[in-house]
Amino acid sequence: MEKIVQTAGRNALGEFAPEFAHYNDDVLFGENWNNQDIDHKTRCIITVVALMSSGITDSSLKYHLENAKKVGVTRKEIAAIITHVAFYAGWPKAWAVFYMAKEVWAEDEAPADAKAAHAVEMVFPIGAPNDAFAQYFIGQSYLAPVSTEQVGIFNVTFEPGCRNNWHIHHADKGGGQILICVAGRGYYQEWGKDAVEMKPGDCINIPVGVKHWHGAAPDSWFSHLAVEVPGENGSNEWLEAVDDSQYGILK
Repeated sequence: MEKIVQTAGRNALGEFAPEFAHYNDDVLFGENWNNQDIDHKTRCIITVVALMSSGITDSSLKYHLENAKKVGVTRKEIAAIITHVAFYAGWPKAWAVFYMAKEVWAEDEAPADAKAAHAVEMVFPIGAPNDAFAQYFIGQSYLAPVSTEQVGIFNVTFEPGCRNNWHIHHADKGGGQILICVAGRGYYQEWGKDAVEMKPGDCINIPVGVKHWHGAAPDSWFSHLAVEVPGENGSNEWLEAVDDSQYGILK
């Protein structure tokens, strides 16, 4: 995760209250927010809940709502969080926070509209729900065969936040996979390496034996062509899911 650097304390109070500015920038954000015992997404959610419970609905709450959105908290998730906390912290507080959350997530399109907009960005169809492989995905994916002869080519579409599990392609000879992004924005990651952002036109070559995953960015639909490289005795080994702490740091 990229280190959090805060200067708001010094910018606003550096001369008037330098000690407070130090605690704000260097301790609260510099040390506490960079602690790795809690992932960043969880820390953002906890902070929003704490501020809402305290009845704080000023610019500081908006700042932390925006942070939560940046680390992958969706409109659906924040609505569920606020609703849940309302039963414990108070209904009027929820109303106040919802007004602010609607503003922060205002640019998010309704899922159906976003899916339709994504479809017109590419020449390949989105296809049908990828039910046969649903157990290996977090979120909804779609599959459209482009070629099933000579070389298998499939257009795979992921809703925002959707990704497949870690997996490995095996083959006695040849094999592997090629990914070509055709619309939206997503990520590819190999085990032990940083995630690689994928945008239309980007191409990823995946050799056999490499543990990896790929899927959509938290805020974008994503489609790629999956090209099956011919090989002998090819197979896929599906492994564990990509957990929220790994995925939540992506933007």
